[in-house]
Amino acid sequence: MAEMKQFGIDVALDESVAQGHYSNLAIISHTATEFIIDFATLLPGVAKAHVKSRIILTPEHAKRLLRSLQDNIVRYESNVGKIEIPTPSPIPDTGSKMGQA
Repeated sequence: MAEMKQFGIDVALDESVAQGHYSNLAIISHTATEFIIDFATLLPGVAKAHVKSRIILTPEHAKRLLRSLQDNIVRYESNVGKIEIPTPSPIPDTGSKMGQA
């Protein structure tokens, strides 16, 4: 188990958690009292995404996470360069449509 200090707080990191999970899809939903973020992996050619981790946050902590991510992205881009998000390609028409004459 690794131990870290983050903002004056002792943080324990178990080896099984330290490995992390790869995620290329996040599904976010909410209720009046919580935000739920499901981190999933979507592989090419596989129709189903597999959720690897679910995080449940209070609305206040969700907003703190948003701000922290924004701050970290600004720092990252100032050091490494702008993160480009490609525009998705349109899905090609694959044939005739039912109900058309």
